[in-house]
Amino acid sequence: MPLAAPARTAVDTHCPYCALQCGMSLDGTRVTPRDFPVNAGGLCQKGWTSGELLTSPSRLTTPLIRVDGELRPATWEQALDLVARRLTEIRVASGADSVAVFGGGGLTNEKAYLLGKFARVALGTAQIDYNGRFCMSSAAAAGIKAFGADRGMPFPVTDLADADAVLLIGANPAETMPPFIQHLRGADLIVVDPRRTPTAELAGLHLAPAPGTDLALALGILHAVVADGLLDESYVDKRTNGFGELWRTVAAWWPERAEQVTGVSAADQRRAAAKLAAARNAYILTARGTEQHANGTAMVNSWINLALALGLPGREGSGFGCLTGQGNGQGGREHGQKADQLPGYRKIDDSAAREYVAGVWGVPPESLPGPGRSAVELLQALGTDDGPSALMVFGSNPVVSAPGAGNIQRKVSSLDFLVVSDLVLSETAALADVVLPVTQWAEEDGTMTNLEGRILLRRKAIDPPSGAKTDLYVLSELARRLGQPDGRFPDDAETVFTELRQASKGGVADYSGITYDRLRAGEALYWPVPAETHPGTPRMFLDAFAHPDGRARFVPVDHVGPAELPDAEFPLQATTGRVLQHYQSGAQTRLVKELNDVVGEAFVEVHPDTAAHAGLAEGDLAVVRSRRGKTLARVRYVPSLRPDLVFLPFHFPGEGRANLLTNPALDPTSRMPEFKVCAVALTPAEVVA
Repeated sequence: MPLAAPARTAVDTHCPYCALQCGMSLDGTRVTPRDFPVNAGGLCQKGWTSGELLTSPSRLTTPLIRVDGELRPATWEQALDLVARRLTEIRVASGADSVAVFGGGGLTNEKAYLLGKFARVALGTAQIDYNGRFCMSSAAAAGIKAFGADRGMPFPVTDLADADAVLLIGANPAETMPPFIQHLRGADLIVVDPRRTPTAELAGLHLAPAPGTDLALALGILHAVVADGLLDESYVDKRTNGFGELWRTVAAWWPERAEQVTGVSAADQRRAAAKLAAARNAYILTARGTEQHANGTAMVNSWINLALALGLPGREGSGFGCLTGQGNGQGGREHGQKADQLPGYRKIDDSAAREYVAGVWGVPPESLPGPGRSAVELLQALGTDDGPSALMVFGSNPVVSAPGAGNIQRKVSSLDFLVVSDLVLSETAALADVVLPVTQWAEEDGTMTNLEGRILLRRKAIDPPSGAKTDLYVLSELARRLGQPDGRFPDDAETVFTELRQASKGGVADYSGITYDRLRAGEALYWPVPAETHPGTPRMFLDAFAHPDGRARFVPVDHVGPAELPDAEFPLQATTGRVLQHYQSGAQTRLVKELNDVVGEAFVEVHPDTAAHAGLAEGDLAVVRSRRGKTLARVRYVPSLRPDLVFLPFHFPGEGRANLLTNPALDPTSRMPEFKVCAVALTPAEVVA
């Protein structure tokens, strides 16, 4: 009788996609949802199919080196030696800042931390930023202005279940993070979105402003709060500063004036104000739709101002929060892969912060570079006279995801040397001189910080394919080849996390009291956690905000409108976003057959009358043009869409890239590009050669 195969043991872990970080168990490649607080046993279609990528034939399993214009297999020794040699040559010839590093919001905390350290210590470059600049930068900047600290949601997701009213601005979680919706079922939901999304369909009140006019809408609603006697005067007096200065602007924004700008009726603005003020527990939540603008920081501050006027932030049962998008969008911006940042959410131009972190790293403070360029500015500088001539990319695909993607592709292609560390041959990796095949989520240990500031241990569940190495291994081996002493760049995740704890100690995002053992034991730890005996901070600001005086700030803001308006040549406005089946640039989800079978090509949502005016029928191939480029997309009729608006998902490569159209105009504070609105024209594909 044959022996029975040994029983496999499922490993508890977390989904590799969005910042909800749903709990799941993995047995081999078989996914089972877990009863974890954020998902309560639910998963979206991406989560259910996430195991398929682990055995995808598209996985990279050997390093690739470009020889005579073609990528050819090489050994790890050959690839790493070549990278170290070329980086050294370029740095010697043109200086440390001639080499740039571009990271990602999906990297674990350990990777984000070591990448920032590698750039500043092993390479000595200031030129490091990451794709999280495209995600949470406006919300982070606004939160720091208003509250003194940025944690996207300063309360647990489960608190939302007790909400009587929720105002959700620029978010479509019914598609982008479906398990989140269960937390909103008991609330009177108000949705602000120019599109009638699946989330808007669930709302008791849908406010559909013209694209780029959210700030005017927030001003109109706030005016209604004050004019109708709904201002929480006690809270404003005791816990905030600056309302008087703000009111000088808000006083001019009667709901009727806001209606003229936004198209949202004054009556609906007053209804929204009344619903929020009448609620015993209320929340205001923002996301990319209101943040990805050239005035995105001001837009978020306008919604924070409304929340403060209603007395919501820092009160148990109510609050203000931002829905983080990428899997580690929160942790990824806390530990040093941003251009202006050191671990613990410290500022790199703070002399005390530099001295402390340099001490942890064992280097002189003066050896650390200062702030570098933000993501878009860094990518636009590639190959210029004073810009980097070499680029290392980890966990990002900017050829698809960056605004003005056609220009970015040209910039990347012009580099003297490009290195990409990835698990598949993304569109950016396909342009590289060296491609390094790395492990993915289920093949390595590491921590993630989800949208509510909770640190999670994502555990290794299976062995990686032969030939794939961790990003930590890549950084460790390259640092050694670049002359760093043994041990300065460890390649073990728990060892790196132990150092991260020390480097973050005393910072805003203090992880010093978090250990792998506490996470393995299942403790729910929300930062800051300043000691191993500290229980963590699930709800921030209950006693005081993070400004020195403990008070929140009203930030005076005013409506300015989109950076680019329609005209005779480009009469429509385009906005971009996600669909249920795909994630980010789609480099991974497009390889999952079940997902790609549902949505396998770029499409453009158009009102039927707008399509007819352009000579387009449903299913036709259309050209969408902006001042920066053109995109090919299949027409989908959406009768609920505004006639002056078209919508494109940004998950597709080649001629279907939505970001060939988008505007790289930047927010002056966050340096967020204006993804969410640009002027376009729509024509049948055959009209354009």
